Amino acid sequence: MKIELTKEIIFRTARSGGKGGQNVNKVETMVEGYFSIRDSALLTAEQKEVLERKLASRINSEGVLQVRSQVHRTQLANKEEVVRKMGALIEAALKKEKKRVATKPSKAAKERRIGQKKRQSEIKTGRRRVKGDE
Repeated sequence: MKIELTKEIIFRTARSGGKGGQNVNKVETMVEGYFSIRDSALLTAEQKEVLERKLASRINSEGVLQVRSQVHRTQLANKEEVVRKMGALIEAALKKEKKRVATKPSKAAKERRIGQKKRQSEIKTGRRRVKGDE
């Protein structure tokens, strides 16, 4: 399921930190992307609920998902990185989780476990002190 997010993301730029010399001080290459989950026209009400629950740690009180990138040297590359990260987060959150199927250990597995326990017990019994009369 692919959702076209770029229309609803609000981008803001700022100066990146870190290395880069003079370039860091004058070029705004860091990009922050804001995506309002509550106001989105692309998502259904059910999808919004799922996203708000699963991405709760990344969403602020207004229901806005914030993603930042400053790994690249150009603003355009960082903007693409923000869109990619946001898409991956939303896609992963909306992915249906597989239900766990309860299983029981097989008879052979139980026998192997019991056999291993008996062997371990014999090893430990062999380590005990021998009594004087034996």
